[in-house]
Amino acid sequence: MGDYVVARVERTGGDDTIELASGRVVHVTEGDQVVGAFGKRFATLDATGDWEQVGADGRMHALTEGGLFGKCLSQSSWVPPLMPITYGGHVLVRGKKARMQDYLPLAPERAFDLPVVLIIGSSMSAGKTRSAQTIIRLLKASGRRVLGAKLTGSGRYHDVLTMEDAGADAIFDFVDAGLPSTVCPTDVYRKAVRQLLSRMASTDVDVAVIEVGASPLEPYNGAVAVEELRSNVRMTVLCASDPYAVVGVMTAFDCRPDLVTGIVSNTDASLALVEKLAGVRALNISVHANLPEVSRLIEEKLPLPYDLALSHRN
Repeated sequence: MGDYVVARVERTGGDDTIELASGRVVHVTEGDQVVGAFGKRFATLDATGDWEQVGADGRMHALTEGGLFGKCLSQSSWVPPLMPITYGGHVLVRGKKARMQDYLPLAPERAFDLPVVLIIGSSMSAGKTRSAQTIIRLLKASGRRVLGAKLTGSGRYHDVLTMEDAGADAIFDFVDAGLPSTVCPTDVYRKAVRQLLSRMASTDVDVAVIEVGASPLEPYNGAVAVEELRSNVRMTVLCASDPYAVVGVMTAFDCRPDLVTGIVSNTDASLALVEKLAGVRALNISVHANLPEVSRLIEEKLPLPYDLALSHRN
């Protein structure tokens, strides 16, 4: 996992995009050579794949547009076919295989003590990243310096770039810890995320908005991420696909969110059912008229530091 490899694009017509190092997305054509990293994906609504299942023929797929490579094992019929590619060889640097883990910056160990707004979900595509953007904007509007991060999922720069677009002063994700995805052994993930948190702790910010991709119950080590952050969490936001998913996450993961939002908050009927079934506040934070209530909740959970509060009064 994490080995850099070169692959040949076999055909296009489905999902034929690849993300560049800058985060820009380009369309590729048959015969193009692309560089990515071996890894695993276990997406409940999209596709699953595993680099260890690539056979002697080298046939595999771009499991994400971010360059996660492996053999597709299953895929939803509701999404475009993954791009088929063929292994062409490992990337070599001075005659040795290049791995993501080989290029991590050296950083002194530092305790992570930032207050955290934690965003979790019932599944992928439940509204987590968009909710993170909204909360980052509100925190920035209050004068705070904000860090945005995504600690679990499958590698794709786009998600944390949208946090930067929303105003985050610093952004991080698990790729910065040398992981192409977080479907990996727990001990490997825990070591990587602790190193990442140490780097995050060195930034000059007031608060961290941290997304745990997919859901904490999936094999992306979300539960480990939440465990590592637990003492820092001041506010928990659950993004869910439907009211019953809210109950499922709360029951299975033994958590009570401060706010429920995401796809589940799209209609009054769904909002009412969340509050009836789960007894927690649900709100569509994409609606501008609801932002003052979200701001009040943020101030309740994360009071402004004295110096920032004083500057706002002045």
